[in-house]
Amino acid sequence: MPQNSLMNRYTEVGIGTAVAAADPHGLILMLLEGAIEAIIASKREISRKNIPAKGNAISKAISIIQELARSLNVEAGGELAANLMALYEYMSVKLVEANHKNNVEALDEVIQLLSEIKGAWKEIGSRPKSDTQEMSLEGTRRG
Repeated sequence: MPQNSLMNRYTEVGIGTAVAAADPHGLILMLLEGAIEAIIASKREISRKNIPAKGNAISKAISIIQELARSLNVEAGGELAANLMALYEYMSVKLVEANHKNNVEALDEVIQLLSEIKGAWKEIGSRPKSDTQEMSLEGTRRG
């Protein structure tokens, strides 16, 4: 088996293991990071003038963002979830535009937005369990 095939297989197993071991919070972080990485790859492919690879990378980012949107519980999450849903829709539209026009600035904007969400999500995950559970219970009582 060629070295590249072995390396690709090793990477797939590593990712699969990380996904299997991750909690829901960790999975969201992985999705956000995956979307950011796909957009960075699309920027690289634009500079290389590799249009098919750019399109594939942007499609991957859009698919991940759509999965993030599907994971939202708008009823339980209220205004915050609704705002995130609108932001995910906005980012998807920007990515489609960026793909059509090779617009690196639009890609940078989406990377920035995803990075801000990722930072906030990391901060939530770093809170002690009791704080997170309290917030969760408060949200349940309001809903």
